[in-house]
Amino acid sequence: MSTTLLQRVFSLFLLATALVVVANAGITNQCLRCICKVEGCASQVGKCRQDVGSLSCGPYQIKNPYWIDGGRRGGGYETCTKQTACSEATVRAYMDRYGRGCRSNPTCEDYMRMHNGGPSACKAGTSQYRATTGYWNKAKRLCGF
Repeated sequence: MSTTLLQRVFSLFLLATALVVVANAGITNQCLRCICKVEGCASQVGKCRQDVGSLSCGPYQIKNPYWIDGGRRGGGYETCTKQTACSEATVRAYMDRYGRGCRSNPTCEDYMRMHNGGPSACKAGTSQYRATTGYWNKAKRLCGF
């Protein structure tokens, strides 16, 4: 293969990779900050508390099954989820994993509901969707959606 042909193939590969990254942009920083705000954010760093019968930890109040679904980051559940950066990486991974189950381009409302009620909470008409209405209303009030 000539050098020019290799350069063109490589350029096409880079373009295709960039398009995939844009198509899978995932949760926005604004939406991520809103989840943190609703959950208590900085006031919860380094802390865990009992919530609905199980432990919720850190600035995003992440439960163990959520942490597992988010890729088991940071060397352990409590170690990761009590820290802001590891918690954010967990939330992003969780949303990347389940966000497309809502629609092809999930909204912040979808992500907020999934964070609070699980992967199917973004689907209108489900009991999880109805159960997360208060959470979404709180997010709208706190974050100006």
